[in-house]
Amino acid sequence: MSYAETYPLIEQAMAAIADMREDQPDLDCIAREAGMSPSHFQRTFKRWVGLSPKKFLQHLTLDYAKSRLAESASVLDAALDAGLSGPGRLHDLFVVHEAVTPGEYKRRGEGIAFQWGWADCPFGAALVIQNERGLAGLAFAAPGPAGAAERAAAAANMLGRWPQALFTEDDGSARRTVERIFGRNDAPIAVCLHGTAFQIKVWQALLAIPSGQLAAYGDVARIAGAPKAARAVGAAIGRNPVSWLIPCHRAILSNGYVRNYEWGIPRKLAMIGWEAAAREDARAA
Repeated sequence: MSYAETYPLIEQAMAAIADMREDQPDLDCIAREAGMSPSHFQRTFKRWVGLSPKKFLQHLTLDYAKSRLAESASVLDAALDAGLSGPGRLHDLFVVHEAVTPGEYKRRGEGIAFQWGWADCPFGAALVIQNERGLAGLAFAAPGPAGAAERAAAAANMLGRWPQALFTEDDGSARRTVERIFGRNDAPIAVCLHGTAFQIKVWQALLAIPSGQLAAYGDVARIAGAPKAARAVGAAIGRNPVSWLIPCHRAILSNGYVRNYEWGIPRKLAMIGWEAAAREDARAA
């Protein structure tokens, strides 16, 4: 099955897990929520993520989240000691980031040309906004006819952040970029960030969180140099224009709960679990 066919089924399962994860639902229960037989669901799920639904669920429990939060504290302290300059490495990709100039920010994209388009990815449909300087936007929505309204809303949200820019639709270019992002090659991915100086500092702090680990919003605030501004940091995380590559999905509450993801809690859970599975595979290799 293609990503476009598989992800809606996985999203339903993730929604069920989000609602019932403290009760540790069994395979039959989750498969019912996905509208599939247990055997078919088990095969589809394992093909998508590389682990059984039961093992994947273990990566989404509060105990797992709390252990990752505890583990990440020393990692983030090391990042703080080292500073936040230079590119950050995450999930087998290099992200090289730069900010638009203050003048470009003030002009709201006037004089800048972008290509934008949709492409299937492991998390549904990906909206890609880019130009010769790099990737300026990456967002997610439901694929297929049922997701048309969600994709329209996501496009209005993301393109509206550059109201004076010139946009050209190019799904082919979007597809090639998505293949690079999720193809697990080591070619550099250039990212062009559009935000206030404070927002960009917060997004840089997110790059300090390694793949497969989680950090509390308060720790991100500390790394960003604003330890008493956790609420403002949370708002800045929510405005991250390049989801996944700038890993806002790795920021959770200090008690281990997941909330506040622009593109849906089930998708955030899927990303966390997908990275946890990849981390486990890497350790086993």
